[in-house]
Amino acid sequence: MMILNYILLTLLVFLAMEAVTWLTHKYVMHGFLWYLHRDHHQPRQNAIFEKNDLFFVLFAIPSIYLFYVGINPELNYKFFIGLGILLYGIAYFLVHDVLIHRRFKWFDKIKSPYLRGLRKGHKVHHKHLNKEDGECFGMLYVPLRYFKQYMK
Repeated sequence: MMILNYILLTLLVFLAMEAVTWLTHKYVMHGFLWYLHRDHHQPRQNAIFEKNDLFFVLFAIPSIYLFYVGINPELNYKFFIGLGILLYGIAYFLVHDVLIHRRFKWFDKIKSPYLRGLRKGHKVHHKHLNKEDGECFGMLYVPLRYFKQYMK
């Protein structure tokens, strides 16, 4: 029974991270830390990294900390909270950096209406080159209207 609780906790944290991402993106990245996020909204200059990539490090810190306190002195629920954050970070990398921004050309022919809708919602987000007037701040959730054109 304990392992099932840990799996559910990991899943709940993964899902909750979408809300954390939306809030952080809207109020921190498009707020007081815009200077780190700004280059992400500019045309790409063939740079491997952008200042925006520092957010991966910032989000990794709580996960690493929770892994550490989640195994000391023995395995506990904190480890699985850290795991949920880590899994969301992996999903974020694959969806945001690989699928949407194509920093790595791993997924060329996307047929899934869901993934195409995510890509469309994010492109709408990037039509704004400044920090104001943004929309679609989430990563795995975007409004239904962006999926409808791909549902046939």
